[in-house]
Amino acid sequence: MKRLQHLAIIAHDMGTIFLFLGGITLLPLLVTIIFQEWEVLLPMALVPAVFSILGMLAGRIPKTTEIPRLSVAIIAVALTWIAISLVGAIPFFIILHMSPTDCIFETMSAWTGTGFSVMTSLDTTSKTLLFWRTFMQWIGGIGVISFGIAMISRSGLALSRLYRSEGRPEALMPSIVSTGRRVWGIYAVLTIVFIILAWLTGISLWDAINVVMVSISTGGFSIHDAGISFYHNALLEALLIPVMIVGALPFKLYFIMYRGRFSAIWKDRAVQVILLLATAGSLWVTANLWLFSDFPLTTAFRQGVFCTVSGFTCCGLQNSTLDWLPLPILIILVLMVIGGAAGSTSGGIKVNRFILTYEGLGWWFRRFFVRGTVMVPFSHGGKNYPKDFSELELSKNMLVIILYVLMIGTAVIVALHLASTGSPMQSVVFDLVSAASNVGLGSGYFTPASPVPVKWLFIFLMWAGRLEIIPVLILTVGILQGFDIIPAAKRIRRA
Repeated sequence: MKRLQHLAIIAHDMGTIFLFLGGITLLPLLVTIIFQEWEVLLPMALVPAVFSILGMLAGRIPKTTEIPRLSVAIIAVALTWIAISLVGAIPFFIILHMSPTDCIFETMSAWTGTGFSVMTSLDTTSKTLLFWRTFMQWIGGIGVISFGIAMISRSGLALSRLYRSEGRPEALMPSIVSTGRRVWGIYAVLTIVFIILAWLTGISLWDAINVVMVSISTGGFSIHDAGISFYHNALLEALLIPVMIVGALPFKLYFIMYRGRFSAIWKDRAVQVILLLATAGSLWVTANLWLFSDFPLTTAFRQGVFCTVSGFTCCGLQNSTLDWLPLPILIILVLMVIGGAAGSTSGGIKVNRFILTYEGLGWWFRRFFVRGTVMVPFSHGGKNYPKDFSELELSKNMLVIILYVLMIGTAVIVALHLASTGSPMQSVVFDLVSAASNVGLGSGYFTPASPVPVKWLFIFLMWAGRLEIIPVLILTVGILQGFDIIPAAKRIRRA
C-alpha cells in the first residue's frame, strides 16, 4: 500500500498527461472522416475515450503536500509508456484481430519511435490505422511527457521532474511549460515545412505527410509493404536525409536559432560530431559496397548514405535489405549504438555521452602526468567543474553506457536460447541493437513470424532503450523495496 501511496503523489500530473493524450488522439479521426472509413470509427474513438477516462480517474486522486523524489517521477514515466502502449493497441486488436503480443509490439514500437513492425499487409490496411501508427511515432519522437507538459497551464516540481526524466535536461524558458510549448511549436513548424518539400518531390500529399512525420521523429514506420523503396524516388530519399538529421540534433538549437543566433548550431560540439560521423560512416559504407560487394557506384552511394544516416539517426527507414558483407553492417551497428544528440527525437546511447566520456578520459590521463598537489580542472562545454562534481557526473555517464552494453549482451544470450533461426550472429546482434537503440533497421533476424518470446524480448528492449535503462531498474527496485519520499516541510527544515 505504501508503494501505491508514493505513486499517488504524482498520479495527478500523470492524469493531466492522459487528458492531453485524450484530446490529441482525436486527430486521427479526421482521417477516418476524410477517407470515409466508418468501419474503424468506433475502435479508433476508443483510444481518446480510454485516455480521457484514465486522466479523469487519476485526476480525482487527492493531491498531497509531499514532494516526490526523482525516482518516483522516473517510475511514473516508465509506467506511462507502458500504459500508452496498452491503450494504443486497442485499434489493432479490434480492427485487425491481431494477437495481444503483436498489438503491444506494434504500439510499443510506434510510441518509442523504433520502427520494427509485425504488420505484413500495409498496402491493404485502412488509412486511419496507418496514420495512427505514424501519429504515435510523431508524438513519441518528441516525448509523450514533454508533449503533454507543453499543453498544460502550470509548472511545478513534479512536472519538471517528469520532463527531465525523459532525457531533456535543458530548461530554455523560465518554466518547463514554456520550454515544452516552444519545442512543440518548433517541431510542428519543421514538420510542415518538410511535408511541403516532400510533396514537391512528386509523391502524394498523403504519403508526404506520413513519411515526413516518421522521419523527423526518427521513427521509421512505412505505409507501404515495400517501405521507402515503394516510391523509387531518389530525390525523396535525398530530402529525407537532412530531415532525419534534423530529428537527431538537439531541439534546443532550433530554439536558439529562433531567437536569431543562427551560428550556434555550427558551434555545438554534438552537432559537429554528428555531422562528422554521418559523413565518415556514409563514405566508408559506400566505398565498401562499391569495392567489395560489386555494387554500381550510384547504387552503393544511394543505399550506403541513406541506410547509414537512417541507422545513425535511429530513424529506421531503409532502401536496402541490408544483405551486405559484415563490415558495412558493423559500421552501421556502431553508429546505432552511438545514436543522435540528447534532447532530440533520436535513440541510442547519445553522442553527448560519448563526447563526455572522451573528455573524461583525457582529464584522467592528464592527471597522471602532473604532481599530486596540482589541480587539473575538468573542462566541458567551455566551463571548468570541480573534481568531486566531475567524477560523479562521469561515473553516472559511464554507468548508462555500461548498462546498455550489459543489456545488449544479455539480450543476445537470451535471444540465442529463445529461438534458433539460422541467422548469422551479426544479424542477431544487429537487430537487437536496433531495437535497444529504437532504430528499426532489420537485417533478417527479426520477422513478423518470430516466436512470441522473441517478440517480448524486443518489446522490452524497445521500452528500456527509450527510457535509457535506468528507469527500468528504478521501477524494479521500487516494486521490490519501495522508494522514499521527503515531506516538503521536513525538506525545508533540513535545508
